[in-house]
Amino acid sequence: MRLDELPPELYSAIISHLPADSFQQDVLALTRAIPRSPVPVHHLFERIRLKHAQQIIQLHRRLRNATSERNWVKDFGIVTWTVDADALVNLLGILPRISSLLLFVGPNFAPEHLEEIFAKPREDLRFLSLRFRPYVKVATYYQFLKGAYFDTTLTALSRWPSYKLPTLSIVQDPPELLISDGKHFAQPLVFFRLDPISALLCSEYISSLIHLRLRIPSRQVSRFISSIPSSVPALRLLDLSTCNILASDMEGILIRFHGLQHLILDGCSVARDQSQVTEWNNIGKICATATIRRAKAREKELKIWLQHNAVTAAAPAAVPQPGARRIRPGRRGLATATISLRDEPTVSEPDIIHVPAGIVIPKVRVVPSPPALLSLCTSASFITDVQHQTIREEFEKGWDEGLVQLAAVKSRLYASWKNGIQMMRITADIGGGGYGGLEAIEGENAFYSEQDDNASLAPPLLCLAGSGTSGKHVEGCGHDIAWNVWNDTI
Repeated sequence: MRLDELPPELYSAIISHLPADSFQQDVLALTRAIPRSPVPVHHLFERIRLKHAQQIIQLHRRLRNATSERNWVKDFGIVTWTVDADALVNLLGILPRISSLLLFVGPNFAPEHLEEIFAKPREDLRFLSLRFRPYVKVATYYQFLKGAYFDTTLTALSRWPSYKLPTLSIVQDPPELLISDGKHFAQPLVFFRLDPISALLCSEYISSLIHLRLRIPSRQVSRFISSIPSSVPALRLLDLSTCNILASDMEGILIRFHGLQHLILDGCSVARDQSQVTEWNNIGKICATATIRRAKAREKELKIWLQHNAVTAAAPAAVPQPGARRIRPGRRGLATATISLRDEPTVSEPDIIHVPAGIVIPKVRVVPSPPALLSLCTSASFITDVQHQTIREEFEKGWDEGLVQLAAVKSRLYASWKNGIQMMRITADIGGGGYGGLEAIEGENAFYSEQDDNASLAPPLLCLAGSGTSGKHVEGCGHDIAWNVWNDTI
């Protein structure tokens, strides 16, 4: 059988194995090499990577009046830093079925361009990658004076409805050493405030997010992602490289995201002194014991909720707000102000609720889950191979010590359970207090299962090679997983 006699379905199966970087060029070469072959034409438009600014205008002219061909575009990317942003906005406006979007945001972009691109939600979008590099070689302070920051991009995405977006990447490239006339000058900022990160992680749009890469060089992003209850409960891979992340921040992240399997912290100061092996012992112990602190925090939330319900049920009558000021009867002087410019004090829920005598609060304990972390990746510069091995051994030693602490906690809880104390375990990340996301324990397996055995709980893979493929990476590390997710090696 000749090549031009093969069925179109067979060509589609062959084309599905082509690499993404050269997919369009390979399909085009195939159609020219076998001009009479029934290669489906829609494959030419499935994956598009534009590397030159002029290609944006050419593609817009090609698809402007081609209604059916617009829907063929599924994977679209701009991989050049110099483009006509207005032309790109017009092009994306006629591509309604994009499932994968990659944008290089260079100095020609203004926040208004991205606002317009993301003004209308895209239901089919499954992969979104925004890479920012707004740096210039000639000093200009227009953006500083105008307040042109891309915070509004995150705000626009947070307003989208609850679609399924498993993969999100927001990367700001580290500023290069640019010199103008022999002098250094300040580079434009990408994000002025980090509050929009919290708004985005709390939004319904990314509630099903599995992979998140957030790189904002030297910024303290930890508290904006780890202090939000019930955000991105399905998160399994988190990359916070180049951010200002310390060991204490890493612990908060592990406590917050109980199902996290791969954590990448390249270029972060996780260890204050990378050459001190004791630092890595502490990091290994943190990875193993974070689940204990998470269980205690959930237990405290449940206790406060139970106390509040008991007090409310015992005293259903309305209680006057403590912040309200009492108005005394009688005549007031003329100089007494009738209004106040001060804000009324807000009433917050106290951590300790005074329960009246006679009311019994059920005692409930939460059993910590086994650690879920599979790999921890960071960069350790100027460390020899011998030191690398020593660091890994100390990390694993700290992990084992943490597992001993975890086993001791479970042993004490098991004794309490035998004495009739109610035990729960965390099954889902659900906020709002109460028993949401908790499951009652009815058997001994929750305390002594095969999964809890120290021998079966292998330490996470510790990779110190950093970003890129040039270093000596540990086989199967989080870097390797991330490269396949993001389709790049940055």
